[in-house]
Amino acid sequence: MALKLNVLSFPAHKMSSFPNGFQSRSHRVFMASTLHSPSMKVGNEKKPFTPPREVHEQVTHSMAPEKLEIFNSLNDWAEEHILVHLKDVEKIWQPTDFLPDPASDGFEEQVKELRERAKEIPDDYYVVLIGDMITEEALPTYQTMLNTLDGVRDETGASLTSWAIWTRAWTAEENRHGDLLNKYLYLSGRVDMRQIEKTIQYLIGSGMDPRTENNPYLGFIYTSFQERATFISHGNTARLAKQHGDLKLAQICGTIAADEKRHETAYTKIIEKLFEIDPDGTILALADMMRKKISMPAHLMYDGRDENLFEHFSAVAQRLGIYTARDYADILEFLVGRWNVEKVTGLSGEGRKAQDYVCGLAPRIRKLEERAQARAKQASSAPFSWVFGREINL
Repeated sequence: MALKLNVLSFPAHKMSSFPNGFQSRSHRVFMASTLHSPSMKVGNEKKPFTPPREVHEQVTHSMAPEKLEIFNSLNDWAEEHILVHLKDVEKIWQPTDFLPDPASDGFEEQVKELRERAKEIPDDYYVVLIGDMITEEALPTYQTMLNTLDGVRDETGASLTSWAIWTRAWTAEENRHGDLLNKYLYLSGRVDMRQIEKTIQYLIGSGMDPRTENNPYLGFIYTSFQERATFISHGNTARLAKQHGDLKLAQICGTIAADEKRHETAYTKIIEKLFEIDPDGTILALADMMRKKISMPAHLMYDGRDENLFEHFSAVAQRLGIYTARDYADILEFLVGRWNVEKVTGLSGEGRKAQDYVCGLAPRIRKLEERAQARAKQASSAPFSWVFGREINL
């Protein structure tokens, strides 16, 4: 799961209550606003790591306890319908399939050819590719997030429930994405790997807060959205790599995109099943997640220098058409159609309000995107440490 950018600026409204099991909001935690600093002083002591500032309330365990039984009852269903979207390790691709073979006599020549192709690719493309790679490399955070979800977490670290098996195997498949992009960028010679490595360390140390509240309804809506966003993003980096003449890089990005599409299918199936079993609870969760906005996995990105690194990376991705506000609206529209949200019946009054809100949201987002595009026409740039501090147009 990679990605991406916060492209919407409308406020994240808070729902104060959720009927039918979504009303419980326990253990509110307010995170103090702090600045990025690897050595912030506390008294006479220096802290080796300080997480970036967080500004919103964290809510935990919002799902009503009785809903846990839904996920317990779906263990066999998940084995039959979700685990089938995993690939056999012996047959699936590995990063070395796309990279120069270090054991071959022609390794140095293969690296030379890779570097020659890399010379033709502009810096702004590398900024987006690096941002995607860094996001993929923060995979430990995403497995951690899935293991916060009540009813589906891996309770032992080697649990044999279908939910736990999926989380571990999904993580193992996703792990190849960062490995492949990292090695490619290292061999390209075009980027400052030490700055990139620092950014990865900062991001994993900072974590993420997608505001899923230990709630698997919210968690699987979030992953459904994110997998599709990543599919779109990697697909667009593949398209641009081809335009820049690097067919091997295009193949790499396209192959990763195909993985993300397959994972998207699994997560959307889970929400489809929840709509079948608990339509009211699921539509309320979908509305909640969209009111809060889908925060992107790398929203706490930092390189030790740029306090607004994620926003700058996002702006470049938006300008190049890698991932845009229009994509955000398109994803929502796609999921609404995929889950037949407009046709869901048997809803409470609150559920019908949530249904109307979700079904009417994509056009509103597009209007906001048009206004944002008008503002974005004012030219600006920022230095990126990933490409040796060179200025990149935003």
